[in-house]
Amino acid sequence: MPEIMGKMDIAFPHLNIYLENVPKNFTIFGFSIAMYGVIIGLGFFLALLFISKIAGYTGQNPDDYWDVAAYIIIFSILGARIYYVVFAWDYYKDDILSVFNIRNGGLAIYGGVIAGYLTIFIYTRIKKKSFLMMTDTIMYGLLLGQVIGRWGNFTNREAFGEYTDSLLAMRLPVEMVRSGEITELMKQHMDAATNYVQVSPTFLYESLWNLCLLIILLIYCKHKKFNGEIILFYLGGYGLGRAWIEGLRTDQLIMPGIGLPVSQMLAISLVIFSVIANIIVRIRLKGKKAETWPKWTEQA
Repeated sequence: MPEIMGKMDIAFPHLNIYLENVPKNFTIFGFSIAMYGVIIGLGFFLALLFISKIAGYTGQNPDDYWDVAAYIIIFSILGARIYYVVFAWDYYKDDILSVFNIRNGGLAIYGGVIAGYLTIFIYTRIKKKSFLMMTDTIMYGLLLGQVIGRWGNFTNREAFGEYTDSLLAMRLPVEMVRSGEITELMKQHMDAATNYVQVSPTFLYESLWNLCLLIILLIYCKHKKFNGEIILFYLGGYGLGRAWIEGLRTDQLIMPGIGLPVSQMLAISLVIFSVIANIIVRIRLKGKKAETWPKWTEQA
């Protein structure tokens, strides 16, 4: 591949993959549509279909999940944006209107998950449903949505890590990357003829990690011992992967006054919490029959 890449090119040179003109936007009838938004939307839709299937297989009413879906989508996006803006305030403080522009990214998954949990909690209180059972079911869709949604970071050229020359190294044209995310190490591996940065594709690492976690939880689904167990496995499994991956990223949200990545601290805390909570619940349930899925059917 030539040293000079096209503005919209993305390459994985060691895999011999060279993608030309990967768009960030496309136009329909004069309207510009962001690929990031399309991928996030696709992730939400497929997640909802998957959740309704899981609900059917486990003897629940899929309509309950379609009923709460709109609220979860609205408040999860709002929560993800608020979380990101709060910890990246220096980037937005001089242009307040940019807070409302999510076309270029800027959604933090932890903010979305927290807002989603609160939405489900309120819904289950009003409808007198089992909060833990519903969140156990929704975790499967959440993971699928994360597997797909991370590819929005790919088209946006964001959520990448430090310079690497590993097998999965990814090259991005410098002009398509935010200057604040280009590190000194990246600059050291550039020369006068090079118009790209070579980085770790952490969006890909997280997408693959979530896919593996989803497969494990699907295999385990029939063997769930108590309501809330899938949530704990998700928090621990996702937190473990995120703690590692977040340490590689160059766009970390930093906790003011502490100087440590917010998501990494939260991820480690969730791993510890999930392990302790799992142990405590299992001890309390020892010798007792726990409430779990209503039933298991082979067909939705």
